[in-house]
Order: sequence, then structure tokens, then C-alpha cells
Amino acid sequence: MEQSLDGDSQKKVKIALVLSGGGARAAYQVGVLKAVADILPKDISNPFPIICGTSAGAINATALAVYAHHFREAVWRLTHVWHNFRVHEVFRADTWGLAKAGLHWFATLALGGLGKYNPSALLDRAPLHKLLSHYLDFDRIQHSIDNGLLQALSVSASSYTTGHAIAFYQGVPGLEPWSRMRRMGVATRLTMTHLMASSAIPFVFGPEKVGNEYFGDGSMRQTAPISPALHLGAERLFVVGVKNENNGNGTDEVPEFPSLAQIAGHVLNSIFLDNVDADLERLCRINRTLNALPAELRKASSLRIIDVLTISPSRDLDVMAARHVHLMPAPIRFLMRGLGVSKHSGSSLLSYVLFERAYCRELINLGYQDALQKRQQIIEFFDNQRPADNMTGDCVRP
Repeated sequence: MEQSLDGDSQKKVKIALVLSGGGARAAYQVGVLKAVADILPKDISNPFPIICGTSAGAINATALAVYAHHFREAVWRLTHVWHNFRVHEVFRADTWGLAKAGLHWFATLALGGLGKYNPSALLDRAPLHKLLSHYLDFDRIQHSIDNGLLQALSVSASSYTTGHAIAFYQGVPGLEPWSRMRRMGVATRLTMTHLMASSAIPFVFGPEKVGNEYFGDGSMRQTAPISPALHLGAERLFVVGVKNENNGNGTDEVPEFPSLAQIAGHVLNSIFLDNVDADLERLCRINRTLNALPAELRKASSLRIIDVLTISPSRDLDVMAARHVHLMPAPIRFLMRGLGVSKHSGSSLLSYVLFERAYCRELINLGYQDALQKRQQIIEFFDNQRPADNMTGDCVRP
């Protein structure tokens, strides 16, 4: 196994890591990566030549690219941050900060608008910018590329100006930009601005200006979240989701009139969770069609079978979040109660903003255990000597 991963005797298979969005749910991805680091050889460099991230997944993806020289170290750094997360490190959670935001919104509504001073978000993310600036040196992305440790890093954001889903990517020479219906790939040198734009959850966090356009969370209007990896040359996909594979509805399934929190949670679920599943279904259909073709016709086709390994939560993250609502700072609990969040409802919304270490640690442990359950599949997936003819394109979750 170690020889097939690190040996230079043959061309390595281009494996892409796809990390979706989901706010605090992205702690689950860290647990999966931690298990992968334990399963693969100890001193291996980055095993994912192509890394694609969206929203909070873009933050995890960028960290892996920055520390691509040593995969285990990169995962350790990610684990350390997520293992000790507190809400106030992501957005202002103090009484004055929230009161100021509330007064701003009240004045805007009472006065019929404040022109260019209208508020654009509920929460202030300045703490997150400070945290990421401390841990991420964006110049090291190009260093990883120049040293052959990384082929491309992609960070997706959604343009409020044009309505397009943009995959900003930085990679090796020769990668071609692409343009499809309402989605594009744009070559650039990635910066903190791209990362903040990709993770700007609508209404919750404010938009970011990139160039002459304003951008929000990359999961919005991202109808094909797997597409950037394929355009960047991926031959296999390692997809880490943040949606319970049994599609449970958690504690929000109540026969009462929905609260604002339940409605917001439903909207966020639609933005963050559904598109990945839909794109995987399309890929599975194409794989099955290609498998049904004779070998000669398959080789003549411009399409190719893409092997996919998907790991998703085995438990409902909404239910897990509901158990930790009491850990939120008092001002945030007050705000959440006003929106209708309790132990029995509104936990979907909570699961996206609960950046508290007890919840994040539980998600990390769940991701770790879920990945270990697929240990043999992971070993076989990373086997560089497995010929392409043996690929089945099996991407259906159990």
C-alpha cells in the first residue's frame, strides 16, 4: 500500500477531495480526514492532488493545501482548531455586539431603510477573519503547487451580482477555465477574501467583495458541486458530506406552525445538503450507463467512469446539536429563543452556527468512527496500482 501511494514508478491517480458546506457541521469532515490520516502511511504528503471546498468546507480545504507537505500535520492543525472552537472565535457573540446589530436592524425597519448603511447580515464575522489570518498563509498554496504536492485548490462562491456559481481555483499551468449554465471556473490567486466569500452564509454573515462583484456562500446556486473537481482533472472523488445518510429529519418534524428557526433551518438544508446528493445521483447514472456499454464504445466516448467514495454522517446532526443548545453564549441563546430554537425544534439552524467545542468534538468523533467503518474501502480507494478497468463507479450510499 505504501509503495502504491508514494512510489514514483508510475503516474499517480488524480484523486480529488470534495468538501461541502455546512457551517459548524464541517467539524464532521475533520473527523473523517483524521481517520484517513491514521489509515494511510504515517509520513505521507497530501494524498489529494485536487482539493475542492465550499463554505466551511473551503476553510478545511485551504488548510490542507497550505500544509500539503505533510498530510498528518495538516489534519492535526485542523483538528486542534475545531477541537477547541468557541462561538466568539467565529462571530461576535457578546451582548453589546448583538445589541448593536439588533438596533441597526430595528432602525432600518423603523425608518424605511438607511440607504447605503442598511445592514446586510445578522452576525459580525470579524473574529473568524482574525483566526484564519493567524493559521493560514495563502502564499504556501502556490508553494505546494510548485513543489508538486498539489495540482489545484478550488474555492466556490456565489455571485450576488450575476447569480453565477464561481469556482475560484489556483493550480498548475495548463488548467483551462470553464463556463457552463450559471457556473464558471475562474483561475486566480486565492486569498482570504475568497475564503470569507465562500463561507458567507446568507442573512447570517455579510457578503464579500471580490473584484467588482459581491459574493456569498458558495453553496447557493451550486447545482453541480462535484463539477469543479472533474474540470480540474479528477479521476476519483472522495466526497465528505454533512447530511445524515438515512435522511432523517431530526427534532424539527413537529405538527405545529413552523417557527422562524425551523424555516431558516429548512432553507439552509436546501442550500447546503441537497445539491451534493443530486449531483452524486447524476454521476451514478452516468457511471451505470458507461458500465453497460461495450469496452470499445466506452473507450471511444468522451465520458469516463469516475470512482467515488462518499462518507456521510451515520447519525442525525440536528439531534446532536439540540443536546448542546445550552452551550451557546447567553446573548446568542436569547437570540435563538426569539427565533424559535429549543431542544425540541429549530435545531437545524442551530447545527450550522453551533461553533462550540463539545458539539464540534462530537462531530469529529462521529466522522472518525464513520470513516473507520469504511477502512478497507478507503485503503482500496487510495490504491494507486488499481487499474482503471476495475473501477465500478459505485457511488451509492448504503
